[in-house]
Amino acid sequence: MAKRLRSSEVCADCSAPDPCWASINRGILICDECCSVHRSLGRHISQVRHLKHTPWPPTLLQMVETLYNNGANSIWEHSLLDPASVMSGRRKASPQDKVHPNKAEFIRAKYQMLAFVHRLPCREDDSVTAKDLSKQLHSSVRTGNLETCLRLLSLGAQANFFHPEKGNTPLHVAAKAGQTLQAELLAVYGADPGTQDSNGKTPVDYARQGGHHELAERLVEIQYELTDRLAFYLCGRKPEHKNGQHFVIPQMADSSLDLSELAKAAKKKLQSLSNHLFEELAMDVYDEVDRRETDAVWLATQNHSTLVTETTVVPFLPVNPEYSSTRNQGRQKLARFNAHEFATLVIDILSDAKRRQQGNPLSGSKENVELILKSISSQHSSESQDNDQPDYDSVASDEDTDLETNAAKSNRQKSLDSDLSDGPVTAQEYMQVKNALVASEVKIQQLMKVNINLSDELRIMQKKASKLEKQSSVSEGDYDNPPTPLELEETGSGRKGRQRSIIWQGEGSIPEDTDTAPSSSLPSTEDVIRKTEQITKNIQELLRAAQENKHDSYIPCSERIHVAVTEMAALFPKKPKSELVRTSLRLLTSSAYRLQSECKKTLPVETCPGTDIQLVTQQVIQCAYDIAKAAKQLVTITTKENNN
Repeated sequence: MAKRLRSSEVCADCSAPDPCWASINRGILICDECCSVHRSLGRHISQVRHLKHTPWPPTLLQMVETLYNNGANSIWEHSLLDPASVMSGRRKASPQDKVHPNKAEFIRAKYQMLAFVHRLPCREDDSVTAKDLSKQLHSSVRTGNLETCLRLLSLGAQANFFHPEKGNTPLHVAAKAGQTLQAELLAVYGADPGTQDSNGKTPVDYARQGGHHELAERLVEIQYELTDRLAFYLCGRKPEHKNGQHFVIPQMADSSLDLSELAKAAKKKLQSLSNHLFEELAMDVYDEVDRRETDAVWLATQNHSTLVTETTVVPFLPVNPEYSSTRNQGRQKLARFNAHEFATLVIDILSDAKRRQQGNPLSGSKENVELILKSISSQHSSESQDNDQPDYDSVASDEDTDLETNAAKSNRQKSLDSDLSDGPVTAQEYMQVKNALVASEVKIQQLMKVNINLSDELRIMQKKASKLEKQSSVSEGDYDNPPTPLELEETGSGRKGRQRSIIWQGEGSIPEDTDTAPSSSLPSTEDVIRKTEQITKNIQELLRAAQENKHDSYIPCSERIHVAVTEMAALFPKKPKSELVRTSLRLLTSSAYRLQSECKKTLPVETCPGTDIQLVTQQVIQCAYDIAKAAKQLVTITTKENNN
């Protein structure tokens, strides 16, 4: 884990104090807001990791901190240091700048366009320049000067360059010299620890020969980083490389789930992929694992006011222009896999990676398989089933390809019609629930700023949210006729729980129209986005009031939100044909009604001291978040349908 940050550290992009994220391949530390932009660029531009809430290999963290402390940021801002830049009006972002467009535009220019890096003199043969840079890198890695090597890599030096005269790669040189941090940097830029030199030796061999045993062990870890990360994602364990165990292959707890013909066909197609296509698929799944894990950390470290904005959301893997359009489409579709489907794909990849690495023929047997995805009797989070449909970036047409991965496609199809709530809960699904609870705890701490029994309050909130969720799904009516909600059990010192019915007659409610036929038409994406922005703006105002304990602002804020929700719902047909649209609209309107009811509980605070304002605030926050989530779903659905 990361050591305590020094107060002098600032964000490399906007100079905000106390940055809590790192961009590994850029050698910098960044703040939350700038990190949200880095994430949207993709891992091929910036590989982000939280300094405190993500496990780190110690030497990798040391490498990043060394680069940061030795001015690696000046590599990416070289021309901005020129006085002429100030004269021309070019400047870096500041903490006060808005994320969009100010910080986002600066960060894209800095890392995506490399607008401020030092430019080499133009030469007719760029390959000669790259070769010269790579030779310089080859000789520089024997020293501890990390920033020099990062500068060379930023200019085009190749981490896997094979020196024709020396007969080896930069990683061989770094390993022989015991330069652990140089090895970490080279590995981040793609250096392969398994590459043999002209004598048939690998960097691992040279590290062991030189007595650098910790470096040798780390190089082995790097060699198996992809499969280690996939295994750790599912079961929280990595293989014991020291003992010669290089693979941990989890298996679904109920093996009967894997016996369908579709599952067998998917696995067969996966096994028939060429090594090249299999490696591409494995790398894409690795990136998706990184996206999902970073999402979980992001959720656990943000407050509600940032959650309801679209600036921080990375719903699928961003487009990598170096990949084909069909590969980018396949990568984006990975986000649509629910936890069970994605776990099955990961397990199949791990199994086949082991088979290919060991040179075994195709076989149905599984040796040394661990049953770590145990059945859990509790309900699993509806989030795994009710994921927002991602709004894909603009890439080519949706055609069948090997990379959509035949295997991946079949894996998804095999359980499309199954009810996962009746099946075993995987470790990943359990972690999703756990992360949601952690996120709730963080939000409460930030918004309430009082010393309360958080675990008790969380259980209460979870119980109430569960009841509300069940209640909202009971009605088979249209979204514009929300079910009659129940006032939930009130809890607190010396009070008994009670329930009583409340009949909703809020202003702006949508009248029922039983004669209307189902309609498949949807409003324009622009109209939906405009109404969503209005809803989001009002929600942010409500959450600010909650943070500042301005309870008297709850009711007027909720009324404005209710009006905005009613106007948005009115854009849609009275009886939408799409079940997904109906579900989202039902969540939107019922949450707005619930919000008004919760906010009205603040009225007797002065005259009735027994009111639990803290609990009310928690429910207000939950309602606001449900409204924001439903609005986002509707934006995604209309965008997708209108683009088809």
